[in-house]
Amino acid sequence: MHFSIPETEVRSDENGSTYVAYNIHVNGVLHCRVRYSQLLGLHEQIKKEYGNNVVPAFPPKKIFTLTPAEVDQRREQLEKYMQAVRQDPILGSSEMFNSFLRKAQQETQQIPTEEVQLEIYLSNGQKVKVNILTSDQTEDVLEAVASKLDLPDELVGYFSLFLVQERGGWGMSYVRKLQEFELPYVSITSLHSPDYRIVLRKSYWDTAYDSDVMDDRVGLNLLYAQTVSDIERGWILVNKEQHRQLKSLQEKGSKKEFIRLAQTLKYYGYIKFDPCITDFPEKGCHVIVGAGNNELNFHVKLPSDQMKEGSFKVTRMRCWRVTSSQVPVANGTANPSSSSKCDVKLELAFEYLMSKDRLQWVTITSPQAIMMSICLQSMVDELMVKKSGGSIKKMQKKRLNGSFQRSDSQQVVKSPPLLDSPDPSREQVVKLSTKLSSVSLRGLSSSNSASDISGNDFHGNYSFEGIGDDDL
Repeated sequence: MHFSIPETEVRSDENGSTYVAYNIHVNGVLHCRVRYSQLLGLHEQIKKEYGNNVVPAFPPKKIFTLTPAEVDQRREQLEKYMQAVRQDPILGSSEMFNSFLRKAQQETQQIPTEEVQLEIYLSNGQKVKVNILTSDQTEDVLEAVASKLDLPDELVGYFSLFLVQERGGWGMSYVRKLQEFELPYVSITSLHSPDYRIVLRKSYWDTAYDSDVMDDRVGLNLLYAQTVSDIERGWILVNKEQHRQLKSLQEKGSKKEFIRLAQTLKYYGYIKFDPCITDFPEKGCHVIVGAGNNELNFHVKLPSDQMKEGSFKVTRMRCWRVTSSQVPVANGTANPSSSSKCDVKLELAFEYLMSKDRLQWVTITSPQAIMMSICLQSMVDELMVKKSGGSIKKMQKKRLNGSFQRSDSQQVVKSPPLLDSPDPSREQVVKLSTKLSSVSLRGLSSSNSASDISGNDFHGNYSFEGIGDDDL
């Protein structure tokens, strides 16, 4: 997650007194407005709980009213403080920090705590309506969905909630994985757009975990619906013969066999991102990025219009970072300075071991840079858990009122329709890619052999030391 405080506002309290509000943005979107005194209170709580040696430096109080320059300086200092707290593995995941952000988010959006119905979507477009409180955090909502679907507690940790944006003919764009510091109802409501929705999707990468999920009826149906959906949208590559075999298994109702065949296909389990720009192998190259199988996969269109495909293994990434910058919006004019509005430009950069003694930075400019970073981090986390002999199964929180109460009314996961016949008039490539005019991947081989972008061998093992530096 990328935390920033790009701006301040002068606001009035209930007594009419003015104060400076610091707008905390997460991934370039306003999350909450807070006063200096609120952040100071959080700092004092963290310091009391964890000690002075752990807590990062906090900007000091001022006796006199701050000048505009001093307000901006404090804004920068508070931004660095929030980033430092979030980056700390202990402080950033603490309930103290996350509950502060949840409360501040609810207060900023002025949404009272009350019972509401929230729509959660499955990968096949099916709606699951759950009754929650507006103040319920992400874990609460996830458990409510699991209860509605009758998904066993031990499988809840295999799934997550994602914020996605519908783009019409362009398909579905993953914005981010919902985090522990936000309230899903408030997050989706504050966007004020019907194009956004919350989707339930599996949250692991290793296909070996599919067996755990498929042992349960509901888990099997969820995984099957997701697999069919990924094939339909072109995220998984399927040739004519494979398509015939899959459709035959569908007609027989052989869901497990369908998934096992899909596991052998290229890009099974990947998340595909919208077309974006990269500086590799040359600056200004158009690229379609996919995340899966512990790698970032690139389909690059070179300036010469030549198409290249290559993979960057997460085990060869020494570190990565996400940066943001404000880009003026011209508002229909040729002069950017004529408008005070700005867009947020996000970049993901990772340092990669190209060869034995050569590290190189690779940069991706994309509004989904944060989501890419989240994917990389979750891949590393999963690898480390597996390396230590652990399990990704969720540790259920102990609640004051005991275990989570199961819903009285369950909802069945509907079986998706049969796969559409493949279009014989085009190459079997990623459907998202074939719809683009600026980045066409026609002619790219759909076989499982991929040519490396630069001719170097990108595959191999590398030390995990340094991996995970994905926040500012």
